[in-house]
Amino acid sequence: MTHAGLFISFEGGEGAGKSTQVGLLVRRLQTAGRDVCLVHEPGGTALGEYLRTWLKATDRPLTAEAELLLFAAARAELVRRVVLPALEAGAVVVADRFADSTTAYQGHGRRLPMRQVMSANRLAIAGCWPDLTVLLDADPAIGLARSQARDAASDTGQDSRRFESAELAFHRRVRRGFLRIAEREPKRWLALDAAAPTEQTAAAVWRRVAALLSAHP
Repeated sequence: MTHAGLFISFEGGEGAGKSTQVGLLVRRLQTAGRDVCLVHEPGGTALGEYLRTWLKATDRPLTAEAELLLFAAARAELVRRVVLPALEAGAVVVADRFADSTTAYQGHGRRLPMRQVMSANRLAIAGCWPDLTVLLDADPAIGLARSQARDAASDTGQDSRRFESAELAFHRRVRRGFLRIAEREPKRWLALDAAAPTEQTAAAVWRRVAALLSAHP
């Protein structure tokens, strides 16, 4: 799908440092005078925020199928009400997670049939794939420890706690899933070691983004 703006997403497992890199990129884009639309999943719409609040408030288990469809529904609203209008207006949309998370978490992690996952993604995003997806690749054991320490230190109420409680084998499948997706689409993905210094990672992200911006003056 062609549009006037630029769409960048960040992906990775728990505790990979996505929020930090998202924040650094948004500030640099704003300093460069770009109109930026920041979104996170689930969220950004009334439905998305309701789902985010519900996920934070309950520890009730969900079936993998229900989990898939809930995230897809929130994403469908986000794409049509926020992402596409922003892109059509020429903004740079920066997403903290997008459809690739569903492929990695519900497809590879929960082991749902990939044809079902892809069908849900296709319906939800209406062809609106990111121009660039940054993968922050982290060892799941290290990322989980970091994420749990962060949540213990502050009442952020991250909906990721639902996934943090999953067995380590689940998170290893998620990591392999992200890496496989990135390998299949090298032109869209930028895979980086999440253990690298923050400034080094931010510089690598900006080099790739700057190249894309030159095509979106």
